[in-house]
Amino acid sequence: MTTASPIDPNRLLLTGENPYIRLSETDGGDVTSDASFWRILFSPGGPGHVLFLQSELTNNQPRVYTDNIQMTRWLQGEIQGRINPTFGDLTIPATEAGFRSSGDLRSFWTEWVEAHGEEIALTWYDLGEPFLSHSFPGANPERPHGVSTVLIPANGARLVINGRQAAGRPFPRQRDARAHSTCALAFSESWTLPY
Repeated sequence: MTTASPIDPNRLLLTGENPYIRLSETDGGDVTSDASFWRILFSPGGPGHVLFLQSELTNNQPRVYTDNIQMTRWLQGEIQGRINPTFGDLTIPATEAGFRSSGDLRSFWTEWVEAHGEEIALTWYDLGEPFLSHSFPGANPERPHGVSTVLIPANGARLVINGRQAAGRPFPRQRDARAHSTCALAFSESWTLPY
């Protein structure tokens, strides 16, 4: 009896985490805050952290905070810029920052970003049922990559910069009949391409 190999046949590009927050004032309305946080354990640019952020709190200007500029520029060109072209702009200045996290995935999770004169807190709470999402390279015509990730939808999310809280809130979504959200934790995330 033969069985399919448990080994993914594709080349592993990166593995890590990619929680995100997309807030809006109304369901289906314009995104008022877009935050894509990465904690990367392995990539061609090495390990590190980066936050891509655009919000009314940044005067709608895109910002990048990182502790590994080489990893960040690689990520912008290879993956993040395909998810959101605004964050693919390599001319956005990259601000040196420190990163830490706290919380308990049964109730809430916070990522803290500290740069010169700035403290940013991204918090996910009222967490839903986790599920594993897996797509192979070529499954999405707009993105050549495959991705496997554990998604934990957040019914509540908050973005705070220097004590000021962003407007808007998460809204529920469906992902292949699973309850999801415009804000989610994405852990054990791996991106692949064919050899």
